Amino acid sequence: MSRMRGLTDRLARGRAERTARRAAMRADLRAFRTARKRARATGEPVQDPGPPPTAFSLLPWLLMGMGAFSNLFQGQTPNPWIGGIGLLVFNSLYVSVAFRAFDRERREKLSTRLCLVVMGLVTCGLAIGYGGSWLYFFPLLGLATGAVLRGPHLGRVGLALTALAAAVSAYRAGWDAVNIAYGTFLSTMVTAAILSLSEAVRELHAAREKLARQAVERERLRFSRDLHDLLGHTMSVIVVKSEAARRLAPRDLDAALAQITDIESVGRQALTEIREAVTGYREGSLATELESACSALRAAGVAPVVTHSGEPLSSQSEALLGWVVREAVTNVVRHSGASLCEITLTGRAERVRLTVTDNGSGPAPEPAAPSAPSAPSAPSAPSAAGGPAAHGGTGLKGLTERLAAAGGSLTAGPSPRGGFTVTAELPLESGDTPGPAAGPGAATAPRAR
Repeated sequence: MSRMRGLTDRLARGRAERTARRAAMRADLRAFRTARKRARATGEPVQDPGPPPTAFSLLPWLLMGMGAFSNLFQGQTPNPWIGGIGLLVFNSLYVSVAFRAFDRERREKLSTRLCLVVMGLVTCGLAIGYGGSWLYFFPLLGLATGAVLRGPHLGRVGLALTALAAAVSAYRAGWDAVNIAYGTFLSTMVTAAILSLSEAVRELHAAREKLARQAVERERLRFSRDLHDLLGHTMSVIVVKSEAARRLAPRDLDAALAQITDIESVGRQALTEIREAVTGYREGSLATELESACSALRAAGVAPVVTHSGEPLSSQSEALLGWVVREAVTNVVRHSGASLCEITLTGRAERVRLTVTDNGSGPAPEPAAPSAPSAPSAPSAPSAAGGPAAHGGTGLKGLTERLAAAGGSLTAGPSPRGGFTVTAELPLESGDTPGPAAGPGAATAPRAR
């Protein structure tokens, strides 16, 4: 019972696979016809390579055996029962191999190779026994061989099959063996070349579509990150400065007007940055980001302290570290409740490090969400400088991916002395020159802006 059940399951799976293949072929054919109609209507060339070739493109070649069938039907073949059985076996194997040849997994199975071997034995037996029209089974055998064997062994197998056809044909038909051998070699090589070329064209077409989709996805991800970082920071600065202007308006109108002027300036800068982000030509400036960060921190009642040691960095490093400053300071303003924020940039050996630390308490932590594998130890609890660290492609997770792509790293977490710390590291490029390390006695430039 178990054997019968297993056989039934295998037959059912085979039927399901054949049904799925036929459905896929019909879907490809419908898509090709739809694209062709659309192209005719618009006058554009058809880009789709069309439905893939199938076994039905090989079946008409069985008409080459009509001469042998005619001889058998007219009684011109001795031992007709042997000839009829041989003809039935050859045709059955040919049809089976033809349908297997267009499924890579089935084509590479040992059973398909065995079918070819049996076809070769049947072909040799019929050709040696009857000759004449029966010799044309060699080109059919070559066609099936070329459809199945498309790899590096095709040349040797094709030459061996051609030599076999030539030897058998020379024994039965003399000089006519040249035609049989040539037809066998041609059918083997041409069939393999055409089917391999068709498969390569379809694979290249699929690869091109995949690359186009990936390019669109990368651009969408870049734009979503830029838009999140730009608008998140800008909106936070506008809100903070608006609150400052509201508080100052009753007692110091000039200071309130100054805050409103800053809001207008930030809004205009945001419009410019959004246009640059849309076109993909935005290049960040670390000095600009530090100045904007200090302005936002002061407006929020947080004292900024900037320490910078080292020579100017390359444009790429400045842009990446500018994103870190923007995101970290935005979260300080939003979540920390801090009174002090320290931004330290140092160059050591072959790496440059940026640290943003505050002394706030932050909101109550939430349960940590699973972080992406590419985000090294970025916590998910909202905190002074981090907020939630995992927001699908935004915030600190997006920054972690940006830095990882440049060979750097980002860590964020509570500071041992209280508050929250965001640390970004990048490898120094050819345009980056590390300066003396920040520390006691080091040349630093603290600026409380």
